[in-house]
Amino acid sequence: MTRTIHFDQLRLPDVTALLDLHVAAMRGQSPADACHVLAADALDRPDILFLTLRGSGELQAIGALKLLGGGAGEIKSMRTAPAHLGFGAGRAMLQAIIAEARHRGLTHILLETGRSFDFTAANRLYDSAGFLPCGPFGGYPESPFTRFLRLDL
Repeated sequence: MTRTIHFDQLRLPDVTALLDLHVAAMRGQSPADACHVLAADALDRPDILFLTLRGSGELQAIGALKLLGGGAGEIKSMRTAPAHLGFGAGRAMLQAIIAEARHRGLTHILLETGRSFDFTAANRLYDSAGFLPCGPFGGYPESPFTRFLRLDL
């Protein structure tokens, strides 16, 4: 199956439904003081690139790259559609975000994620892609729940 990456599809119904699922899951799995998920309105900004991954027209994954300045980007709101879990859609989205960051001349990508069991698959993906632990950034507070990662490009 051929997968394609698209930009600026934030307001499509299937995208908003997956993003709503993501926001609800993050709020349900994370302590309130460690939940930094962004809903659609907060992602609709000029400094955030919103990507969708589709195969045969079907939405497989979403992801966002926030441009922080100084050569840095931050991965925000990455989620695979439930029907596509375990088929490489998350990895394909991560690869697309990394490729876009390189295309834009970024020097590194940061991300903040959880440490609990619910984040095991995501953490395995980030670790396998070469992300390494780093300190807090962007005003995020350090907490036992939170994991901060960096990938040098």
